Amino acid sequence: MNTQNMLVLSLGTNQGDKKANLNKAIDLINNEIGTVITVSPIYEFPAWGFESEPFFNCALVLHTLLDAQTAIAKILETEKKLGRIRHQQAGYAARIIDIDIIAFNDAVIQEPNLVVPHPLMQERLFVLQPMADLQLDWIHPIFKKNCQQLVQDCTDQTTFKKVDVLSAPLQNHPLRKLNFVAIEGNIGAGKTTLTHRIAEDFNAKSIFEGFADNPFLPKFYEDAKRYAFPLEMSFLADRYAQLSDDLAQFDLFKEFIIADYYIFKSLIFAQITLEEDEFRLYQQVFDIMYKETPKPDLYVFLYQNTDRLLENIQKRGRSYENDISGQYLDKVTQGYFNFMKTLPAEKVLVIDISDLDFVANQADYIQILDQIENKLTTYKKLQ
Repeated sequence: MNTQNMLVLSLGTNQGDKKANLNKAIDLINNEIGTVITVSPIYEFPAWGFESEPFFNCALVLHTLLDAQTAIAKILETEKKLGRIRHQQAGYAARIIDIDIIAFNDAVIQEPNLVVPHPLMQERLFVLQPMADLQLDWIHPIFKKNCQQLVQDCTDQTTFKKVDVLSAPLQNHPLRKLNFVAIEGNIGAGKTTLTHRIAEDFNAKSIFEGFADNPFLPKFYEDAKRYAFPLEMSFLADRYAQLSDDLAQFDLFKEFIIADYYIFKSLIFAQITLEEDEFRLYQQVFDIMYKETPKPDLYVFLYQNTDRLLENIQKRGRSYENDISGQYLDKVTQGYFNFMKTLPAEKVLVIDISDLDFVANQADYIQILDQIENKLTTYKKLQ
């Protein structure tokens, strides 16, 4: 499972419309590099080390799947898109935008083009003050001090002032007003990966299906007829228990709950795998449990074409999935579509991700979040 990296960036500008420069930089970073989680207020500081117009400075927290070297390369591209021209002469100069990586997780990086933590951060109040406002649970890996301690120990006595505030791009996303979101999709669609990202980026409580621990699953792929019923009953019991427990214990420090499955998938798969008499018995048990299970405020289905699903299944290399056929996947997809017809239209969103890669491309991930926002906003307007 991909785990996102946390970056802290320092932004500065002293040319043109300085607040607009910062906003443009934040939008580009969010759309092309990683998800901007938190943004500090804007501070005005005098130019450091040369005579020029005062700077607007801020800091932000970023979640990204990029490694450090790829991140710095993309940051330099972002500066260039915003009009930054890097000169070869030594010394400081006025600039339309300056973006520096201050921290990358808790890593210490010593590369020719990247030193992290930033080697001069402890000496520069225009870096430390905005960073302290982010209220991070971060300790400098070399000095073993948090941001507040670094500010207190800083010898820089520069006079500065707070001039404005900025919003993180996802700060007012309507997802934050929901209680329970289910992300669904066929085998290999990427629902678990997307659930991980949204949970991290929105500070949501996540629920993940523990299918890998099911002892009947490998046996089912070896002898489907024999093990279909115990497999489906085992899945149903596990899903019901997990959803019931986790949804009943809402975390006050999380904004909402997001799961990479919903219990109705049990009936969809059971209808495909079970014999007719077994399915009738199974449905009787399922109906009792389904009535007691909380319903999602939003049901997001990730659609991928069958060829792409088969490619994804092969890439993740689970031996017991090697014999899954396209015909089987088509039946599963149709089962999901039949189920979604029974849900209120305002609670269902189908996103075609056949041509999207929300792991490799930040823009594709933002496109998915935009579709969710448009769905929720449109429904609210119709109320």
